[in-house]
Amino acid sequence: MRSFETSSEEETIELGRRLARELPPKAAVVLIGNLGAGKTTLAKGIVSGLGAADPEEVSSPTFTLVHEYGEGRVFHIDLYRLDTAAQVSTIGLDEIFDREAIVLIEWGERFPELMPRERIEIRLRAEGDKRVIEWS
Repeated sequence: MRSFETSSEEETIELGRRLARELPPKAAVVLIGNLGAGKTTLAKGIVSGLGAADPEEVSSPTFTLVHEYGEGRVFHIDLYRLDTAAQVSTIGLDEIFDREAIVLIEWGERFPELMPRERIEIRLRAEGDKRVIEWS
């Protein structure tokens, strides 16, 4: 496991850019953390680092559930508002996971049975003004 610490939104976005360079062309990345831990902020950096969108164009897909960037190269999914695996199945996760894309999933840990076995997990937690980010 690798651990990082950031002290601002800008640093978290920059870390996301650096981590993006280490991702394979196709990967499921589960972003794990409480509300306000920095999941969407890190996603902004990853999407930016992959050249799919500028950070200010990336927002939480809490209500739309899925955002697509870079003509299908990056998907950003938020499962926070869904309560059952049946609800999750309506958004077409299997088809998204089959694509040659980076798939960032917030709250995916709530549905481990629906996540690919081969995945990257990034855990985020707030500690005062800092964010601790662990990649495994």
